[in-house]
Amino acid sequence: MTIPENTPLPQSEETIPQPTQVLRRSRQAIRRSAKPWWLLISILTYVFGLASGYGLWGAQRTGGKAGLSGSDAYAALLEQINPKAGYTLPIDFGNLGTQLVEAGVINRDLFIQVYQKAGQPLTDEQLAILDGTFTGQMAMNSTNAYFLLNFLWATGLASQNPILDSGPIQKSGQNGIEGFASTGGWTLATRPIREIFSQSKLFALTADQQKRLEEAAAMVYRPCCDNPTNFPDCNHGMAMLGLLELMASQDASLEEMLEAAKYVNAFWYPQQTLEQAVYFQNTEGLAYQDVDAGLLLGRQYSSGSGFKQLHQFLEGNGLLPQAPSNGGSCGV
Repeated sequence: MTIPENTPLPQSEETIPQPTQVLRRSRQAIRRSAKPWWLLISILTYVFGLASGYGLWGAQRTGGKAGLSGSDAYAALLEQINPKAGYTLPIDFGNLGTQLVEAGVINRDLFIQVYQKAGQPLTDEQLAILDGTFTGQMAMNSTNAYFLLNFLWATGLASQNPILDSGPIQKSGQNGIEGFASTGGWTLATRPIREIFSQSKLFALTADQQKRLEEAAAMVYRPCCDNPTNFPDCNHGMAMLGLLELMASQDASLEEMLEAAKYVNAFWYPQQTLEQAVYFQNTEGLAYQDVDAGLLLGRQYSSGSGFKQLHQFLEGNGLLPQAPSNGGSCGV
């Protein structure tokens, strides 16, 4: 079955017709009208497609999850959102790692120990980024996504910027600035959070660069909550802010920042992103790489509440996939 383009996302599962309802209505319509046989065939074909849960994906309900493993379409979607070759980050890390260590934002030894204990010891490439000696661009993949999450978290946390100094994070905390997961949850510093929060002049942004940063930060949501990146109350939000600041400082365009955020989010939220890819493939016939980054990252599809509606739509139609568990957690 092909769903017409620009199909709006339903507000609840109640708006999605059930196969038995469609079949009953179809039979009644046929009894009331002497239509040609091709109409009957068309209706039954439609009902079969709906009832089978879009057979293209081979979805089988098992404990509320679709059994898509082994499906060519499933494998193709995974490759689109989390390519094995990785996504090349359009940034130059420079000596950012050195600045973070010297400012007391990162305790180098403790940072390294975290990954050793997690069974993911830092590679030579990652150590070079931490020590400010890495040259070239890094390809983000499922194995280094955790490293980048914490490194960029430290970046966003420390970088002095009006988004932190006068934005929503200053106006929403009942327990002060330390009360957020992105602040109180950072335990890899050598100094108190108050002494590192928005205290390091890591980037000298022009007025135009700051404007693009603020536009991007207001547009990029994350499916763990309803806050955009300009309210970075969790580690993923603070890390995304760090990435966008770094890109803005290197004069990236708004479109480039959104495109990078689209793929970085995909590695940090692989399950949610796979569901988004399934949704756009089935409703608009779009491959993940062809979905507009601003649309995908916005409140409608990537906020906590927006994603919940998307998830319910997939669940109601037997389309839920299962992605590998390789995203970053909410702690260090």
